[in-house]
Amino acid sequence: MMRGPELPSQPNSTRLDGAVDLHTHTTASDGLLSPAVLVLEAARRGIVVLGVTDHDTLDGLAEAQRTAAGTAVTLVPGVELTTTIQGPEIHILGYFVDRHDPVFIERLASLARDRVNRITRVVRLLNEAGYAVDLDAILAQADEGSIGRPHVARALIELGAASDMNDAFFRFLKRGAVGWAPRLPFTAEEAVGILLDNGAIPVLAHPFSTRDVEGTVNRLVPAGLRGLEVYYGEYDGAQQRELLGIANRYGLVPTGGSDFHGPRFREGRDLGTVDVPVTVWEGLLALRPDR
Repeated sequence: MMRGPELPSQPNSTRLDGAVDLHTHTTASDGLLSPAVLVLEAARRGIVVLGVTDHDTLDGLAEAQRTAAGTAVTLVPGVELTTTIQGPEIHILGYFVDRHDPVFIERLASLARDRVNRITRVVRLLNEAGYAVDLDAILAQADEGSIGRPHVARALIELGAASDMNDAFFRFLKRGAVGWAPRLPFTAEEAVGILLDNGAIPVLAHPFSTRDVEGTVNRLVPAGLRGLEVYYGEYDGAQQRELLGIANRYGLVPTGGSDFHGPRFREGRDLGTVDVPVTVWEGLLALRPDR
């Protein structure tokens, strides 16, 4: 796992709108805070419902749940699966995931192996283009966590090749860029299916990252999609209203969260700053299989 910074103990004076944040990441994948520190920071900020949704791994959930037990935070165990649908990368969130499911764990292990293979290809492409990023250093940075392109982006920033995360992704790591390498095929429909088999609730993450939001939803609802991430760190009111309309048309529960990865990761993604209505949590809770 990537070792993240400890946060200051003094309260943040900035007003935080959201007491519900269902989309966060830890050092178990590409976040900067350990699961324990994330939960404690959420509690400090007055967040009462926290979803921990690391990329393609459940490794941070046990620590997060242990820590949450000593706070006022309700911990929602989750995961964010990286998939494709006719080309673009699609992320599917799963809530109330069973972290002891052996079949699901094995599928995640397969995804983890693919992640390492992909990052190896990305680094090779960057090296061939003249950027001396070091694969061993990137793997060490991820430690035993789920490795991803943000680890490479940080290496590019440290190298001086990129100014920040957005610059690194735009110039080096997005589709069509010099460091782009595709993953093995794993469709969004497959992700929805394995989440349902696990007993989790599948939700389409940050829908505007798809080329066609309604078309994507139309394809995934028959597969069992149950929710749509309406309230997201980078979405304005008009975008939220558009997504809420789609959710209502397809009978999907709206969800929301910051997509927090750490301090100053990307603008609009600070922990607890998305105004997520409490009714969102109530709607998600109503879908819980063992409710």
